[in-house]
Amino acid sequence: MAVSGTDLGHLRRCVELAHEAYEKGEEPFGSVLATADGTKLAEDHNRTSGGDETRHPEFELARWAAANMTPQDRAGATVYTSGEHCPMCSAAHGWVGLGRIVYVVSAAQLTGWRDGWGAPSAPVRPLPIEEVAPLVTVEGPIPEFEDAMKALHRRQFDRVAGVTGS
Repeated sequence: MAVSGTDLGHLRRCVELAHEAYEKGEEPFGSVLATADGTKLAEDHNRTSGGDETRHPEFELARWAAANMTPQDRAGATVYTSGEHCPMCSAAHGWVGLGRIVYVVSAAQLTGWRDGWGAPSAPVRPLPIEEVAPLVTVEGPIPEFEDAMKALHRRQFDRVAGVTGS
């Protein structure tokens, strides 16, 4: 399936949510859940700064979908996100029975950037979604928003590293 104008609009919102997360002191990730016809149902951004590292937007949207959508509606839904799901979020997506995932930046891209900046390794291996949830249709990375996300993650790295001006 090709990425549509509706898809790009939802991805643009994911990038905005990632910016909102960053401005609130969170890691810059944002996600949107939409119906099969493209109607936005819910959105969220990272909320891990309080110490609960499971408060990823993709995980929260999977939980929201399980509580508020029928299995049939979940199967037709799309989760849009600024960064590829981590293994925890991929598993939640698969277990809840959500449909397609469209992401801006892959886990491999983010890992490569962070490695190049000298960031410590993540505590969980950055597996592609398909390795965790092989029945999910996945599209990404989407290059239209890659530069914006790379710059935002660089600002986050600089902030955590104590680099001034970020």
